[in-house]
Amino acid sequence: MNSDSDLQIAGDILEVTHLLQTPREHPATVAEFVGLARSLAEDRSQWEHLVRYDATSRWYHRLRTGPGYEVWLLSWVPGQGSGPHDHGRSSGVLTVLEGTLTERTERGTRALRAGAQRVFAPGYVHEVVNDALDPAVSLHVYYPGLTEMPMHTAPHCEARALPGAVTTA
Repeated sequence: MNSDSDLQIAGDILEVTHLLQTPREHPATVAEFVGLARSLAEDRSQWEHLVRYDATSRWYHRLRTGPGYEVWLLSWVPGQGSGPHDHGRSSGVLTVLEGTLTERTERGTRALRAGAQRVFAPGYVHEVVNDALDPAVSLHVYYPGLTEMPMHTAPHCEARALPGAVTTA
């Protein structure tokens, strides 16, 4: 059993690159959304000039929308984090573009370096933090588009919704 994998039998699907599909104009499967995130990550001209850093809060910018999905670009200065949260009814793909982010879940903590990707389903509770000394940039694809981000008291505790809040993580 691979303790770093959420798929105990099949392994990490993101490591089996021949199964990943080239992104279509309108992605519809998990593999296609992963492919979309990878293609955007590889084409720095689509996002690099947009990145801003804000010392008071995480900076974010909606990079793209499509039928039922949206893509967000986020920057993280050292010490910034999302707080424990889930993404409501949305599934997602998190891709680290620059720097290193730390993801905390009830299963443990993992460092996500540039190029790392995480796929998550609705209800997946995690916290993302920049514990490094350098800024980081990440790309987030949500399907369907993000409409809520319930906050949690800890990665494995009950959600406590923030009234009227719609943010990205």
